[in-house]
Amino acid sequence: MIIVDQLTKHYGPFVAVDDVSFEVAKGEILGFLGPNGAGKTTTMRILTGYMPPTSGRAIVAGFDVFKDSLEARRHISYLPETVPLYTDMSPRNYLHFVGKIRGMDGSARRSRIDDVAEKCRITEFIDRLIGKLSKGQRQRVGLAQALLPNPDVLVLDEPTIGLDPRQIVETRHVIKNLRGEHTVILSTHILPEVSMTCDRVVIIDRGKVVAIDTPENLQRRMAGSDTIEMEIRGPEEAVLAALNSLPKVIGVRTRSNGADAPVYSVECERDADLREALASTVVQRGWGLRGLRPASVSLEDVFVQLVTSEAPAA
Repeated sequence: MIIVDQLTKHYGPFVAVDDVSFEVAKGEILGFLGPNGAGKTTTMRILTGYMPPTSGRAIVAGFDVFKDSLEARRHISYLPETVPLYTDMSPRNYLHFVGKIRGMDGSARRSRIDDVAEKCRITEFIDRLIGKLSKGQRQRVGLAQALLPNPDVLVLDEPTIGLDPRQIVETRHVIKNLRGEHTVILSTHILPEVSMTCDRVVIIDRGKVVAIDTPENLQRRMAGSDTIEMEIRGPEEAVLAALNSLPKVIGVRTRSNGADAPVYSVECERDADLREALASTVVQRGWGLRGLRPASVSLEDVFVQLVTSEAPAA
């Protein structure tokens, strides 16, 4: 659905985007991450036809964003961080206004407004003045506006910024339900949002792509090994010795959890699934096994490692 091929953007001698390439499949939700000044916003502006690149190309729904700009834009909707709304209109009137601008006829427009209102959960306040709505409600009205023309591609820039926890959950739920029906590029600084919402993630730093993968695979790759956390009630020195003696165990660390069963972090060789062996070792010795779960580095850790490296590489 989206092909970005060797995209480069210069501002005089400054290289804002440097040979960026990635693809987004139809119906996929892609997280687009990067620190301030990484080139993320510039890339999104190029994709939406707002500015041309210095070199490279971008294809949306089969149309070149620059050679067939109008056709490409017909397949894209963009929701900026600051939602452009008319506060003296109701959501219903505002959506009718947008639909008319988009050239939608009366019956199709009414049907589509009902559909996006339900999908974005704005039906309960659709006839209230936008100026009297909360920030989270306005955000969902903006999302309904972006969905109104039923675009193939939806570009969302920080859609949950400034929302309270409940509003974030509601907005995130709406976005997750778009999977399959629309191809979504989601720019955000809220990293847990990526894990909960996105199928894959592109991380960009200093104009270059430094990683493209699923959030889960990125966490596994950056960990370098597999770690299993166990809560065990037993003599600590004996437990440490027994766990360390198992083949493919690299090392064991322990920490208190405030109870009588400390947490043992067992670092294992990559792809060595030792859960059964670890559990059997504990049970055979008569110790109490209170819990056993895989552990991984957080997406925040992955992000920090990637964007602070000296020489980022795609």
